Amino acid sequence: MKLIRSSKCSLKFATDSKRSELKRVLTEYGRVCNIFIEHFWKNGTPSKSELLKETVDLPEGTWLSARLRKVAAREAIDMITAVKERWKNKPWKISMPVHKGRRALVSCTIAELQDKKDSSEFDAWLHLSSIGEKVILDLPVKYHKHINKLFAQGKRLNSYILTEKYVQLSFEIDTGPKKSGKNAIGIDTGIKALASLNNGSQFGLAIESCVERIKRCDHGSQGQKQARRAMRQRIDEVVKEIVKHFEKIDLVVVEKLKNMNYKSKLKRRLSKNMRRSIGTWAYRYWLKRLEQACETNRVSFRTVAPFYTSQTCPCCGHADRGNRVLQEFRCLKCGHAGNADIVAARNILTRFLTGVYGARYKPYETMFSFS
Repeated sequence: MKLIRSSKCSLKFATDSKRSELKRVLTEYGRVCNIFIEHFWKNGTPSKSELLKETVDLPEGTWLSARLRKVAAREAIDMITAVKERWKNKPWKISMPVHKGRRALVSCTIAELQDKKDSSEFDAWLHLSSIGEKVILDLPVKYHKHINKLFAQGKRLNSYILTEKYVQLSFEIDTGPKKSGKNAIGIDTGIKALASLNNGSQFGLAIESCVERIKRCDHGSQGQKQARRAMRQRIDEVVKEIVKHFEKIDLVVVEKLKNMNYKSKLKRRLSKNMRRSIGTWAYRYWLKRLEQACETNRVSFRTVAPFYTSQTCPCCGHADRGNRVLQEFRCLKCGHAGNADIVAARNILTRFLTGVYGARYKPYETMFSFS
């Protein structure tokens, strides 16, 4: 199994003149990209192999080289394709994308990561050429712990995402085949406990305090940004705690959460304070980090529908809103009691295993201990 991972390296060590020149290049690149977007939107989107000279020469009055114009045309095609793919089920929402000139996706024909050139302060130089007007830029790059880890794990790809503040490098990592055992866990995602497992374990009990800290800050303030970084750091720590047990796990099942924010459809039933908590809660970041950890450790990652998971009894199957009161669960039919989040985790795993794609995991171990 091959994964693509990326990491950002700051360009803060570049001189002011180099930053100014880079900004000028990105601004012109964005303008040219928008010309291609408008043309392809009106006249049809060609394939990347059909970008001949007459198409590449469409932008007038630009000083970018033909090589960089072709790169801009390719990115324009990708942006149009992404918009149409995203809203393919809601075509009335499709609108022409706009490139803001803040970043450029460049290949090895434009950018090359070179050795540090006898410099003790930097690890490499990003050499940019074939830009136009004889512009050549050498941007200093200093590696960090994460990117050194990716260098050790995989192979660096010859494509870069370039902005005024950083350059993003991509790596291809071969993790081997996925595990094929029978050990599976269900994980319920919540605000009281970030991760509740079907075996009774709970991780990230402090996540609610992180949410409350963000809510107390003024929107857009430095304090709020710092609080959000602290919450993401705590989420990363919880992922690492769960990863420690991945040697025993072959399958992770979670809820497929979406459209949960302060404008969600739940606003008729929830208070304003609760809607703010849901909007602040970084569940997308949490699920994405958990999925990436599963991929790296060859663990299968699956999702199920989230409806009634915390209101359904795992013993008798009775579903009732009255079964759950805050964090406590007590079945009104059979009397089964427990933590509502842990009950939800059991139902999440059962929902997948009894479905079409869960058959190959039977028989399975679900109640093993992490001790």
